[in-house]
Amino acid sequence: MAVLDRPFPPGEYPVVVVGSGPGGLQTSYSLSRAGIEHAVISQDEKPGGMFRKWPIYQRLLSWTKPDAPAERCSREYEWYDHNSLVADEPDCQSLVANEMDRTFIVPSCAEMTRGLAAFADNAGLAVRYGCRWESTARDERGFVLATSDGEYRARFVVFAVGVTEPWKSAIPGIDAVPHYADAGAAKDYQGKSVLIIGKRNSGFELADGLEPWARQIFLVSPRPVQSRVLALSSVRVRYFEPLEDASWGGGTFALDAAVEGIERTDRGFRMRAQGTTRPGEIVLETDTAIAATGFRTPLLDLADLGLTTVGDGRIPALSPYWESSGLPGAYFAGNTMQGAAGLRKNGVGSASGTVSGYRYNARLLGRHLAQRLGSPPQLEQISREHAASFLASELKCAPELWSQKGYLARAIFPDGSTDIVPLAHFLDNCARNSAAVTVEMNAEGEIYPVAYSRQHDEIDERELPPHHLNDYAREEYVRELQSLL
Repeated sequence: MAVLDRPFPPGEYPVVVVGSGPGGLQTSYSLSRAGIEHAVISQDEKPGGMFRKWPIYQRLLSWTKPDAPAERCSREYEWYDHNSLVADEPDCQSLVANEMDRTFIVPSCAEMTRGLAAFADNAGLAVRYGCRWESTARDERGFVLATSDGEYRARFVVFAVGVTEPWKSAIPGIDAVPHYADAGAAKDYQGKSVLIIGKRNSGFELADGLEPWARQIFLVSPRPVQSRVLALSSVRVRYFEPLEDASWGGGTFALDAAVEGIERTDRGFRMRAQGTTRPGEIVLETDTAIAATGFRTPLLDLADLGLTTVGDGRIPALSPYWESSGLPGAYFAGNTMQGAAGLRKNGVGSASGTVSGYRYNARLLGRHLAQRLGSPPQLEQISREHAASFLASELKCAPELWSQKGYLARAIFPDGSTDIVPLAHFLDNCARNSAAVTVEMNAEGEIYPVAYSRQHDEIDERELPPHHLNDYAREEYVRELQSLL
């Protein structure tokens, strides 16, 4: 009887969302506001997803500024709050900021999960907790999900399961190295030398947490850190303390090297590597080691149904609207959305691996699924005479464009309707007399606006000059956009 008393009992739904982390909650919110019936199931007992246990030292990478140059619960405030989910109702906005005690600009895991729980409560989002997805099948009507509570059928499934399964690269001997997910408490490393294999988010998060305790820290991976680009990223707070220590040649080293092998010794671990930016053999002996080599998406049996992957098999390959490239009807939300790479102009990737980016993706995904189910959303209309000034204002103020640089765009279509869209989708599918603008960044970290239009068969791409205060609503930008339109 308890199976039936809880929300969303097994049965048939137009859409089933799997997961109750920020990606699942944001998708559910978007579907509900589009009037789409759906079920949300989660193996967890509460909302929060990965933030219920990670980051390992309980402070997030991305920041939220409780007081900012924009009012709370405004669209502009989203620039300064990279962790709250987005909504139309004021009581569903800025909720992580409300939970922060201001001891740090990045929230703790507890503050983040309280904010997510408040979002679910205030938005009226029901979730069937304690319901584990176990296997998947397909038939002529769509998907069949076997769960610990019974069978669910759906035309579309949104897997908001995150990139949460520990993954190690193929380095000889790395099986003996504890993964990030198995790292001990920071104080366990007091007075020790620590080898961290990996120089991305989890690697620097470990280094930042261990700096007050460890005697010496070595971060090792082949690619150098792009500090100029990092300086403009929402995750920089975790990188720059270890990098500052490294610049003084002291207790931390960030080494560009390809690890050839690692082995246990009487002391701890010995690593052999070859330098990349500076060639030469590197041999390190440390007391302990941690593999910060990343995670993969828990896909269960989806590959057997045709799902394809990218990134060494860690992430599903996705269309610009986050649908599996090999398994139609299977969508993904949350940080798995990075499987839709976008254009990657100048080598700059999306922010879809962070809440600040994928919250906007999930909102678009809800609208996209509503369209596919025959309930297209009502879009704002812009008159021709106001189109240029509207686009210029969006370049200055739209948090979607600033969070997802070169990935999301503000588009105006031939009928005068406007929406935020994936830029890759717009360029591949836009009709004649469509236009879009986005904010882009080059490899050196310079930010500038770009406008795209289709008048005939070709796309007209026009880079506009940067502005020292990013004020793209100025008259000279409006005139430039008018000439393009």
